[in-house]
Amino acid sequence: MPRLLADLTPLRVSPEFRRLWAALGISNVGQQMTAVAVGIQVYNLTGSSLAVGLVGLFQLVPLIVFGLYGGALSDSQDRRRLGVITAAGLMACSGVLFVQALLGNQLVLVLYLVVGAQSAFFAVGNPARQALIPRLVGLDLLPAANALGTFNWNLGFTLGPLLGGVLIAVSGGETLVYALDVVAFTATLYAMWRLPPMPPLHESHRPTGWASVVDGLRFLRGRRNLQMSFYVDLAAMLFSYPRALFPAMAVSFYPGSTLEPATVVGLLSAAPAVGAVVSSVLSGPVSRSRRQGAIIVGAVLVWGASIATFGLMHHLPYALVFLALAGAADNVSAVLRLTILQAATPDEYRGRLQGVYTVVVAGGARLGDVSSGGVASLTSEAFAVVAGGLACVAAVGTLASAVPRFLRYDSRCPQP
Repeated sequence: MPRLLADLTPLRVSPEFRRLWAALGISNVGQQMTAVAVGIQVYNLTGSSLAVGLVGLFQLVPLIVFGLYGGALSDSQDRRRLGVITAAGLMACSGVLFVQALLGNQLVLVLYLVVGAQSAFFAVGNPARQALIPRLVGLDLLPAANALGTFNWNLGFTLGPLLGGVLIAVSGGETLVYALDVVAFTATLYAMWRLPPMPPLHESHRPTGWASVVDGLRFLRGRRNLQMSFYVDLAAMLFSYPRALFPAMAVSFYPGSTLEPATVVGLLSAAPAVGAVVSSVLSGPVSRSRRQGAIIVGAVLVWGASIATFGLMHHLPYALVFLALAGAADNVSAVLRLTILQAATPDEYRGRLQGVYTVVVAGGARLGDVSSGGVASLTSEAFAVVAGGLACVAAVGTLASAVPRFLRYDSRCPQP
């Protein structure tokens, strides 16, 4: 049984990792509450799934620009300092959301602009936070640390949407949710402040600024394993990420449900994270797996098939089960993709490659919001979900056939 459960060694041996892990979990609950609240507020203002999907578009451009540049900063600046500054910026954005809700804002453009600013701060801070993990726990404990990190992340995705949906339904608005998000960010500020300085390990004449970004992208040339870890996730998020459709589906897609639409949105948003939390708790075998590439491909295929099946379910409990299964599969993929990235990349490139990872993972989800909202506006929510899931399966199968060496990736000899 112990070999089946998550390995807690990183939490025991590194107080810095333990403190950061707990703080990011608290802050993530607040952020996921806010994500649900923004989607509901946009849908209430516009009545449009496409308008909800456009939230992702306003987040996408800052993610791409600042994610790449933020990764370069992480390889040339103190990663702790970047983490403190960006956490403070995210906290300020949540404060603006609280004020606009308190004042009864009716302009959807205000929400778009604030989530764009949030996206920029996240894109700069996330590569710095992720790139310092190997220095806090060491390479041997990376799979276990990443499994714990995704558990924490998905616990926030479970509790945040549920709490957000319920609080909005009970309070009759989004103001309380935004206020709680501001408070939650104090945890990350404290944990980042307590970290030791994290300057670059290697002082050299590396290029700086955008030249450093280009140098990091050049490093990816010919690194097929790293490239595949990005491609398969991009296929999953671009084709089969249905989050933007949840507000519309909550209104009429489940005729037997007696729950308030805001509560249904919270349940749909939380269901994938519930599955992910369960798979994180039982992540012992994943942390010790050697054939990480093959497991990633299999997990993403399960994600796509589960999302397609979810789109056929008009009974809410069944829909939640398939979303949970999708989330469990996505979590397995996320743990191993991040482990491959951190283990196969030299430290002097980790920040920049984490920047690319941030752009692909978070940016792919934002593209998924836009594409699913656009397809649903032209057809229907059900068609958008089912077709997207099947497209994901086809795309990942094609990628695996084109790059068979990824299926043979062995964690004992990490090769980029």
